[in-house]
Amino acid sequence: ERPHVFWGSASPLAGLAGGGLLIMASGRLAHAIVTGGALLWVYCFSVLAAIPAAKIFPRQGKRFILIFLAAFSGSLYLLLLWLLTPLAALEMFFVISAIPLFCAASGIFRRVEGLDLSESLRRAAAESLVMAMLIIILALIREPLGFFCLSLPGGLRGIVYIFSFEGESFFPLRLAASSAGALLLLGYGAGLYRYFRKSYAPREDN
Repeated sequence: ERPHVFWGSASPLAGLAGGGLLIMASGRLAHAIVTGGALLWVYCFSVLAAIPAAKIFPRQGKRFILIFLAAFSGSLYLLLLWLLTPLAALEMFFVISAIPLFCAASGIFRRVEGLDLSESLRRAAAESLVMAMLIIILALIREPLGFFCLSLPGGLRGIVYIFSFEGESFFPLRLAASSAGALLLLGYGAGLYRYFRKSYAPREDN
Protein backbone atom coordinates (compact mmCIF):
# COMPACT_ATOMS: atom_id res chain seq x y z
CA GLU A 1 0.00 0.00 0.00
CA ARG A 2 1.34 3.42 -0.95
CA PRO A 3 1.77 6.09 1.76
CA HIS A 4 -1.34 8.12 2.56
CA VAL A 5 -0.99 11.71 1.35
CA PHE A 6 -1.90 13.15 4.76
CA TRP A 7 -1.58 10.50 7.48
CA GLY A 8 1.22 8.49 5.87
CA SER A 9 4.95 9.09 5.66
CA ALA A 10 4.43 11.13 2.48
CA SER A 11 2.69 13.90 4.44
CA PRO A 12 4.69 17.12 4.97
CA LEU A 13 3.87 17.00 8.69
CA ALA A 14 5.10 13.41 9.11
CA GLY A 15 8.76 14.43 9.08
CA LEU A 16 8.43 18.22 8.82
CA ALA A 17 10.45 18.11 5.61
CA GLY A 18 8.62 21.20 4.43
CA GLY A 19 8.86 23.08 7.73
CA GLY A 20 11.01 25.84 6.29
CA LEU A 21 8.65 26.28 3.35
CA LEU A 22 5.66 26.45 5.71
CA ILE A 23 7.28 29.24 7.73
CA MET A 24 8.59 31.29 4.80
CA ALA A 25 5.43 31.17 2.69
CA SER A 26 2.72 31.57 5.33
CA GLY A 27 3.39 35.14 6.47
CA ARG A 28 0.78 36.52 4.07
CA LEU A 29 -2.23 34.83 2.53
CA ALA A 30 -1.24 36.30 -0.86
CA HIS A 31 2.18 34.65 -0.62
CA ALA A 32 0.62 31.39 0.54
CA ILE A 33 -1.71 31.29 -2.49
CA VAL A 34 1.18 31.98 -4.88
CA THR A 35 3.23 29.25 -3.20
CA GLY A 36 0.32 26.82 -3.34
CA GLY A 37 -0.02 27.41 -7.04
CA ALA A 38 3.71 26.87 -7.49
CA LEU A 39 3.56 23.58 -5.59
CA LEU A 40 0.70 22.28 -7.73
CA TRP A 41 2.40 23.42 -10.94
CA VAL A 42 5.86 22.04 -10.13
CA TYR A 43 4.60 18.66 -8.88
CA CYS A 44 2.20 18.04 -11.77
CA PHE A 45 4.37 19.46 -14.55
CA SER A 46 7.45 17.55 -13.33
CA VAL A 47 5.57 14.24 -13.08
CA LEU A 48 3.89 14.86 -16.44
CA ALA A 49 7.31 15.36 -18.05
CA ALA A 50 9.12 12.62 -16.14
CA ILE A 51 6.73 9.69 -16.65
CA PRO A 52 6.81 9.54 -20.48
CA ALA A 53 10.57 10.21 -20.58
CA ALA A 54 11.47 7.70 -17.87
CA LYS A 55 12.33 5.01 -20.42
CA ILE A 56 15.02 7.13 -22.05
CA PHE A 57 16.58 8.44 -18.83
CA PRO A 58 19.98 6.91 -18.05
CA ARG A 59 20.23 5.08 -14.74
CA GLN A 60 23.26 7.09 -13.71
CA GLY A 61 22.36 10.69 -13.14
CA LYS A 62 18.61 10.11 -13.29
CA ARG A 63 18.14 11.94 -9.99
CA PHE A 64 19.84 15.06 -11.35
CA ILE A 65 17.67 14.97 -14.48
CA LEU A 66 14.54 14.87 -12.32
CA ILE A 67 15.81 17.83 -10.28
CA PHE A 68 16.42 19.68 -13.55
CA LEU A 69 12.84 18.97 -14.69
CA ALA A 70 11.47 20.27 -11.40
CA ALA A 71 13.69 23.37 -11.61
CA PHE A 72 12.59 23.99 -15.20
CA SER A 73 8.91 23.78 -14.21
CA GLY A 74 9.56 26.21 -11.34
CA SER A 75 11.21 28.63 -13.77
CA LEU A 76 8.17 28.49 -16.06
CA TYR A 77 5.90 29.29 -13.11
CA LEU A 78 8.08 32.26 -12.17
CA LEU A 79 7.93 33.51 -15.76
CA LEU A 80 4.13 33.30 -15.83
CA LEU A 81 3.92 35.00 -12.43
CA TRP A 82 6.25 37.75 -13.65
CA LEU A 83 3.99 38.41 -16.63
CA LEU A 84 0.92 38.63 -14.37
CA THR A 85 2.30 40.49 -11.36
CA PRO A 86 6.03 41.33 -11.40
CA LEU A 87 6.21 42.53 -7.78
CA ALA A 88 4.74 39.30 -6.47
CA ALA A 89 7.29 37.37 -8.54
CA LEU A 90 10.13 39.41 -7.03
CA GLU A 91 8.84 38.95 -3.48
CA MET A 92 8.37 35.21 -3.87
CA PHE A 93 11.45 34.47 -6.01
CA PHE A 94 13.43 32.73 -3.24
CA VAL A 95 10.49 30.66 -1.98
CA ILE A 96 9.45 29.50 -5.45
CA SER A 97 13.09 28.71 -6.29
CA ALA A 98 13.19 26.32 -3.31
CA ILE A 99 10.04 24.42 -4.34
CA PRO A 100 11.71 22.27 -7.05
CA LEU A 101 14.23 21.01 -4.49
CA PHE A 102 11.41 20.27 -2.05
CA CYS A 103 9.53 18.44 -4.81
CA ALA A 104 12.54 16.29 -5.76
CA ALA A 105 13.43 15.57 -2.12
CA SER A 106 9.85 14.60 -1.22
CA GLY A 107 10.17 11.30 -3.10
CA ILE A 108 7.19 11.90 -5.38
CA PHE A 109 9.03 10.51 -8.41
CA ARG A 110 9.72 7.25 -6.58
CA ARG A 111 6.12 6.96 -5.36
CA VAL A 112 4.60 7.30 -8.82
CA GLU A 113 6.81 4.62 -10.37
CA GLY A 114 4.66 1.86 -11.84
CA LEU A 115 1.54 4.05 -12.04
CA ASP A 116 -0.08 5.17 -15.26
CA LEU A 117 0.02 8.84 -16.24
CA SER A 118 -3.42 9.80 -14.94
CA GLU A 119 -2.89 8.10 -11.59
CA SER A 120 0.56 9.69 -11.29
CA LEU A 121 -0.92 13.13 -11.89
CA ARG A 122 -3.63 12.52 -9.28
CA ARG A 123 -0.99 11.45 -6.77
CA ALA A 124 1.21 14.46 -7.51
CA ALA A 125 -1.74 16.85 -7.30
CA ALA A 126 -2.93 15.33 -4.01
CA GLU A 127 0.48 15.57 -2.32
CA SER A 128 1.08 19.14 -3.50
CA LEU A 129 -2.42 20.23 -2.43
CA VAL A 130 -1.84 18.88 1.09
CA MET A 131 1.22 21.07 1.47
CA ALA A 132 -0.51 24.04 -0.20
CA MET A 133 -3.52 23.81 2.12
CA LEU A 134 -1.28 23.61 5.19
CA ILE A 135 0.51 26.80 4.11
CA ILE A 136 -2.78 28.59 3.40
CA ILE A 137 -4.31 27.56 6.73
CA LEU A 138 -1.24 28.77 8.60
CA ALA A 139 -1.36 32.06 6.67
CA LEU A 140 -5.03 32.50 7.58
CA ILE A 141 -3.95 32.37 11.22
CA ARG A 142 -0.74 34.39 11.04
CA GLU A 143 -1.74 37.34 8.86
CA PRO A 144 -4.95 38.41 10.68
CA LEU A 145 -3.31 37.98 14.09
CA GLY A 146 0.00 39.59 13.20
CA PHE A 147 -1.00 42.34 10.74
CA PHE A 148 -4.77 42.70 11.30
CA CYS A 149 -5.37 42.27 7.58
CA LEU A 150 -5.90 39.66 4.89
CA SER A 151 -4.45 39.82 1.39
CA LEU A 152 -4.69 38.30 -2.08
CA PRO A 153 -2.09 38.28 -4.87
CA GLY A 154 -2.44 40.90 -7.60
CA GLY A 155 -2.49 44.63 -8.11
CA LEU A 156 0.32 47.08 -8.77
CA ARG A 157 2.00 46.29 -5.43
CA GLY A 158 1.66 42.53 -5.81
CA ILE A 159 -0.85 42.39 -2.93
CA VAL A 160 -4.53 43.39 -2.74
CA TYR A 161 -6.01 43.67 0.75
CA ILE A 162 -9.41 42.14 1.47
CA PHE A 163 -9.50 44.10 4.73
CA SER A 164 -6.97 46.01 6.81
CA PHE A 165 -7.30 47.56 10.26
CA GLU A 166 -4.99 50.33 11.41
CA GLY A 167 -3.71 50.66 14.95
CA GLU A 168 -1.28 49.19 17.43
CA SER A 169 -1.46 45.46 17.94
CA PHE A 170 -0.99 43.51 21.13
CA PHE A 171 2.55 42.07 21.22
CA PRO A 172 1.63 38.37 21.71
CA LEU A 173 -0.65 38.61 18.68
CA ARG A 174 1.97 40.46 16.66
CA LEU A 175 4.36 37.61 17.41
CA ALA A 176 2.32 35.36 15.09
CA ALA A 177 3.63 37.29 12.08
CA SER A 178 7.28 36.58 12.97
CA SER A 179 9.28 33.43 12.29
CA ALA A 180 9.30 32.63 16.01
CA GLY A 181 5.50 32.77 16.11
CA ALA A 182 5.29 30.58 13.02
CA LEU A 183 7.56 28.03 14.68
CA LEU A 184 5.30 27.98 17.75
CA LEU A 185 2.19 27.49 15.63
CA LEU A 186 3.93 24.82 13.57
CA GLY A 187 5.05 23.04 16.74
CA TYR A 188 1.51 22.96 18.15
CA GLY A 189 0.13 21.80 14.81
CA ALA A 190 2.74 19.07 14.42
CA GLY A 191 2.07 17.87 17.98
CA LEU A 192 -1.66 17.56 17.34
CA TYR A 193 -0.99 15.88 14.00
CA ARG A 194 1.25 13.23 15.53
CA TYR A 195 -1.26 12.61 18.32
CA PHE A 196 -4.09 11.89 15.86
CA ARG A 197 -1.77 10.14 13.39
CA LYS A 198 -1.36 7.22 15.81
CA SER A 199 -5.05 6.46 15.37
CA TYR A 200 -5.61 7.36 11.72
CA ALA A 201 -2.34 6.44 10.00
CA PRO A 202 -2.84 3.44 7.70
CA ARG A 203 -0.33 0.61 7.56
CA GLU A 204 2.32 1.09 4.90
CA ASP A 205 4.11 -1.71 3.06
CA ASN A 206 6.58 0.59 1.25
